[in-house]
Amino acid sequence: MERPFPTGSRSRRLLGGALAGVLTAGALAVGGIATAGSATAAEPNLVANPGFESGLSGWTCSGGSGRAVSSPVRSGSAALTATPAGSDQARCSQTVTVRPGSDYQLSAWVQGSYVYLGAQGTGTTDVSTWTPGGSGWQQLTTRFRTGPSTTSVTVYTHGWYGQSGYTADDLSLTGPGEPPEEPETPAVPSGLAVGGTTSGSVTLNWSAVPDATTYHVYQDGTRVQSVPGTSATVTGLAASTAYAFRVSAANSGGESPRSAPVTATTRPRDDGGPGTPDNGVPRHAVTGYWQNFDNGARVQKLREVQDAYDIIAVAFADSTATKGEIVFNLDPAVGYASEADFKADIAAKQAAGKSVIISVGGEIGNVIVNDSASATRFANSTWALMQEYGFDGVDIDLEHGINSTYLTQALRSLSAKAGDGLVVTMAPQTLDMQNTSSEYFKLALNIKDILTVVNTQYYNSGSMLGCDGKVYSQGTVDFLTALACIQLEGGLDASQVGLGVPASTRGAGSGYVSPSVVTAALDCLTRGTRCGSFKPSRTYPDLRGAMTWSTNWDATANNAWSSVVGPHVHNLP
Repeated sequence: MERPFPTGSRSRRLLGGALAGVLTAGALAVGGIATAGSATAAEPNLVANPGFESGLSGWTCSGGSGRAVSSPVRSGSAALTATPAGSDQARCSQTVTVRPGSDYQLSAWVQGSYVYLGAQGTGTTDVSTWTPGGSGWQQLTTRFRTGPSTTSVTVYTHGWYGQSGYTADDLSLTGPGEPPEEPETPAVPSGLAVGGTTSGSVTLNWSAVPDATTYHVYQDGTRVQSVPGTSATVTGLAASTAYAFRVSAANSGGESPRSAPVTATTRPRDDGGPGTPDNGVPRHAVTGYWQNFDNGARVQKLREVQDAYDIIAVAFADSTATKGEIVFNLDPAVGYASEADFKADIAAKQAAGKSVIISVGGEIGNVIVNDSASATRFANSTWALMQEYGFDGVDIDLEHGINSTYLTQALRSLSAKAGDGLVVTMAPQTLDMQNTSSEYFKLALNIKDILTVVNTQYYNSGSMLGCDGKVYSQGTVDFLTALACIQLEGGLDASQVGLGVPASTRGAGSGYVSPSVVTAALDCLTRGTRCGSFKPSRTYPDLRGAMTWSTNWDATANNAWSSVVGPHVHNLP
C-alpha cells in the first residue's frame, strides 16, 4: 500500500531508446560472427534438461521467477514459464561446458513479448537475440565463437520490465563438446500420504527420492501436477468425493514407476453451493486496512474502526531474518497499554461479526517465500500468529514480487491447519492483475477454492489496459470497471473480486476517486447501470465489494468513504 508505481512511460522510453541501441549492437555482433562458421546438425545438444522435463534441474532463475509448467509446451510434457517483477527481468540461466576457439549455435522456442535468448562469458563477443512478441511459438537463434581460453559459457533467457510472463522450451546449444551425462532414472517414491483436505482440495506428502528433480502427481490415472518438492495440493475437486492419487519421481534420465495409491475424500461443502468456503464473511463485504503505525493519519485502536468494515486487515506483519517467517509487533504509537488489550479488541470485533486478519507486505514490507522450506515457515508462523492473537486469516499484500508456486504451497498448508473458516485476501497492485500469466493472478487461481477476495489496488498505477484491450486512465469509473473485468472474465468468481481504492486524497500518491465514483463502478458491474464509456457484456451480482487504504485515512476525512461506500456495498443485489 502507498507505494507509487511507475507509469508505462518508463518502459516505453527504455524500449524505444536505450534498448534499441543494445539490440542493434547485439544484432551487429551476431551478424559478424555468423560468417565464422556454425555448428553442424549432427553435433549433440550441450544444454542439460533443455525441455524442462525435470523441472528447473540445471537452471537458476532470478528471484524465484521461473517454474516448470505442463501447458503451454512446444514438445514433451513441460516448458519454462518465468515472470518479470519490478526490476527483475526473470532471467533463467545455465552454465555449459564448451571448448576454446570453437563455433556454437544457440536456439530456443519462446512465447511472449520481449523475450531474450543469449550467451554470456564467451571470451569474445557476448550475444543475444529477442522477439518483440506475437502469437504462438517463435524460434530464437544466435551464434558465437568462444575465446582461446574459454571453457564454459552461461546461456540464458529473460523477459523485460513491465511485461507479462514468457514461456521457453527446447533450448539447444550445439558445437564441439560432450553432451551432459544423463543420470539414472530415480526410484519409486515411498510414504505417499494425505496431509489434509478441504471441500475442494487434497494435500499430499511423500518421502524424497535421491537424484529426483521433479515429482509427477496422478489423480485417478491422469497426471495433474509436477512439483519440485515432496508435497502437492490438488485443487478443483468436488466436495464429498473420493479420489485415488499416485506419485512418480523424475529427472533428465526418465520417470520412475508410480507409487502405490492412496485414497482421499474431500470434505463436505459448508455453504451448500459453489463459491468460497463458509468463513463468516458477508456476501457483499467492505475491507479496510488498519494501520499499526502513525504516518499522519488519525491513530485508531481496533475498537474505533468504523462499523462499515466487515474485514479488517491489520497492517502489517514483520519479516524476520529467517526466510519465510513472519512476526507481529504492536506499535506503541497506536496507544495500547498492553497486547492483552489489543487481543481483546480483536475478539470484540469478531463478536460483532467482523473478520480480523493479519496483512503481510505493504509498501516496504517483504517476505520471501521461494522454496519449500520458506513456504513451511510462512504457514507455521502465520498459524502461530492466528493462534496467539485470534486472527481469522491472512492478507497477501506483497508488492516486491511473489513466487506463486511456493506461496500456493504455504497457503495450502495454512488452510489445512485452519480449516474452511480461514479468510484469505489479496491486495495486488494494478499491474499484477493485468493478465492470467502474472504471478499474483496465478496465485489467485491456484487457491481459488480457499480464496475469499482479491482487492486489487486501483491506484498509484497510471493508465492501464482494460479487458477490452483499450487504455483507461486511473481515477475514473471506466478504470475500475474495465480492469475488474479482467479478473471477472479471467477465472475468478465474482464473489472473489473487490475494488481497492484510497479513502482520501492523502491515502495514495495518485488514483483517488470520490466515493460516488466507487458506487457507480459497483452499480455498473453488479446491475449494468451508471457505467461510463465501458460497459461489461454481462453483470456480476455476486461481486464481493470494495476495499480501502485505510480505515485511518477514512477517519481523518471524517468517514467520508465508509459512510457512502459501506451502505452501498451492503445493499448490492
